[in-house]
Amino acid sequence: MADIFHEVDEEVRRERMKRLWDRYGLYILILALAVVIGIAGWRGWEYYQNQRAAELGAQFEAASALAEAGNFAQAEKDFARIAAEGSRGYRVLARLRQAEAAIAADRAGAVSQFDAIAADNSIDRRFRDLAAVRAGLLMVDTAPLVAMEKRLEGVTAAGRSFRHTARELLALSAFRAGDKQALQRWSDLITSDVESPAQMRARVEAMLLLSGMAKG
Repeated sequence: MADIFHEVDEEVRRERMKRLWDRYGLYILILALAVVIGIAGWRGWEYYQNQRAAELGAQFEAASALAEAGNFAQAEKDFARIAAEGSRGYRVLARLRQAEAAIAADRAGAVSQFDAIAADNSIDRRFRDLAAVRAGLLMVDTAPLVAMEKRLEGVTAAGRSFRHTARELLALSAFRAGDKQALQRWSDLITSDVESPAQMRARVEAMLLLSGMAKG
């Protein structure tokens, strides 16, 4: 008797499943197909991204080798292409290296490129600060103190990655300009920061000594 009820239950379940399939079977198939296509597309995109990253890495290394070999003109062109076509991370690095490669032939143009990077708010602040400091290094011998402060003062704030170098550049600019007040300001920031490198402290003390500002 129990077997008869079991068979009836099975028949009822099969009938329900058939009605459900007749009503929703096509949608189930479409959904399953969409899932398969989505997974395949994602895997394909991952593969493409990995391949593209490998290609960009090889191109970046090749351009870097050209720069190290002194072929700055071709290196600059190659870095410019990567900066235009590469992924976001490589674009930033390539722009920095492109500007670096431009120094040999066009120092002012290189400064302009570094300035453009420093002013680009879409770039991580650390890279912008690095670009500002690199431009400052190129200009410290010629730019007036006010221009150097405009360029670098923001980079000197506590917690900024390149604050030490920015402060020393401004101290050096003040020293060259004979501005003792500014020299004192930037040297105080350096000496009061426990993380300032020892060699930098020594250089600042030398500037103070040469300016007749060393404390007895």
